[in-house]
Amino acid sequence: MFRSGVGFLALFGAGWWFLGIGGFGATAGVIGAVAGCAVAAALMYAAWRLLPVSAGGPLPPAKRRRFAQVNGVQWLLIAVVAVGCGRAGAPELIPPLIALVVGLHFVPLASAFDQPRLRLPAALLCLVGAAGLVLALTGGSAEGVRAVVGLGSAVSLWVTAVLTVRADRTAHTTVPGAGAGTG
Repeated sequence: MFRSGVGFLALFGAGWWFLGIGGFGATAGVIGAVAGCAVAAALMYAAWRLLPVSAGGPLPPAKRRRFAQVNGVQWLLIAVVAVGCGRAGAPELIPPLIALVVGLHFVPLASAFDQPRLRLPAALLCLVGAAGLVLALTGGSAEGVRAVVGLGSAVSLWVTAVLTVRADRTAHTTVPGAGAGTG
């Protein structure tokens, strides 16, 4: 399911989606939750069905270490953002700052995995995070900030997942036996 990173993109996209729909009310929230789960499930199914087992798989030790380092720093920064904004009385800044951290974490991953396409979520998440910061700092509601950042981040990750399935599927059908990247 996590071939070429599609599972991660799908599931983290769903998490952002749920953040974004959180203030939509009961009916819209339920419909949104079902839609978000359906998108994530469809992306994971597409990766499982359309990509060969070689798309992804175990990382070589050096890449696995780099992945762990980048993600360790990312989670540390997320914790610092959450605690710092909470203590500063600015919880509305948490989602946009986390989107920036998550976006920036894709930059070293793009290099480590030789996957230039990971620059797309890097750019999109940083753009969404910046938009959320502007909204928060100019008096936008916390619900509005969560909607912009959550939905924007979800769509960014899901678009990247779709492009990944498409690119890796094309790579495997045009070059017999070729392995896909492990983004």
